[in-house]
Amino acid sequence: MMAGILLGPSLFGWIAPHLFQLVFGADSLEPLRLLSQIGVCLFMFAVGMELDLAQTWRWAERVLVIGHGSIAIPFLFGVAIALPLYQRYANPGASFSAFALFMGISMSVTAFPMLVRILKDRHLFQTALGKTATMCAALGDATAWCILAFVIALAGAATISDAVARAAAAVAYTGFLFAVMRPLLGRLLRRWLREDIDPEQPALVLISAVVLGSALITEWIGLHALFGAFLAGIIMPSGGSFRAKLTLRLEQFSSVLLLPTFFAFIGLRTQATLLSGAADWMVCGGIVLVATFGKMGGTALIYRAFKQNWREALALGALMNTRGLMELIALNIGLEMGILSMRIFTMLVLMAIFTTVMTGPLVQWLIRPVVVPIDSGIGPQVSPETGATRRIPPAVQA
Repeated sequence: MMAGILLGPSLFGWIAPHLFQLVFGADSLEPLRLLSQIGVCLFMFAVGMELDLAQTWRWAERVLVIGHGSIAIPFLFGVAIALPLYQRYANPGASFSAFALFMGISMSVTAFPMLVRILKDRHLFQTALGKTATMCAALGDATAWCILAFVIALAGAATISDAVARAAAAVAYTGFLFAVMRPLLGRLLRRWLREDIDPEQPALVLISAVVLGSALITEWIGLHALFGAFLAGIIMPSGGSFRAKLTLRLEQFSSVLLLPTFFAFIGLRTQATLLSGAADWMVCGGIVLVATFGKMGGTALIYRAFKQNWREALALGALMNTRGLMELIALNIGLEMGILSMRIFTMLVLMAIFTTVMTGPLVQWLIRPVVVPIDSGIGPQVSPETGATRRIPPAVQA
């Protein structure tokens, strides 16, 4: 994310404007945009495969309340902050409803894949806190993308009836994927599911066709291609380690080549030089504070209602406050649709970077290790002769 900003006009274009125009001329932007969109579609497909609907159902009560609450509270904060920002920062011609809804989305998105990696890096993935954060983020992302799909349909429709028709087409297509395509894919991919072998060329060709075809259909309906790729990931059959192996194959290709082009493309659109006065930077700081307070504070209050201590509640709020690539995808859509101006787009990108960077250190501080005696029965025992103790996070102890 940082490299994408530094490659753009905020630094590279400011230091060496002629070299910047030579490397990133106007003629190069369209191929770069196309490659970035393919990379993001593959990324959203992988995110859809990581969404475990069965596990979400098993944690239904807690996940539904916390997951939707962590979306609703910051969403309302975003709509509220849109009131004073609309006249000055909305793109000319954008309606207030579309601008306010996009501000709400930008405040409520959680970067599900990045959250999972943070949990794994800090050995919290299998704890109660980690499982709660994972399921809530997955459900919250699904809900946020449904809201975003509705906003896109509403903003792109000429009339209310047109928006309703688009929504109905999206619901019908989703039903077709689950009722027809999912069992069909289960039969076509039966060999790889049963024998637990790496996906070979025939399977990869079929899956690529499904992903790109689904993306094309949702684009044709009037939503965004990313929603089709996301739905294709959700309906992908699971068996053995098929999904994990397929995700690894995709990451080896998209993460090395295609996703970096998306970051570069976002960097080319982010112009920090547009924030030309103290007032703009104060607004940017206010957006960061509102986003953090709404997402982190709202999630913590809801989790606290389940009789969790404040440290655990704030740690969950900090995890849900990470935005990363998911936020950039949503912001890029808003900019392409003419809803967000370049100035507010830049502010929201900076907010996404700041809230993502702060997540790891904040969680590390909140889940501080505690000393547990060797005879506590928690974790592997240490030799009594040494009198040793073992440090573990409170979340693991829980």
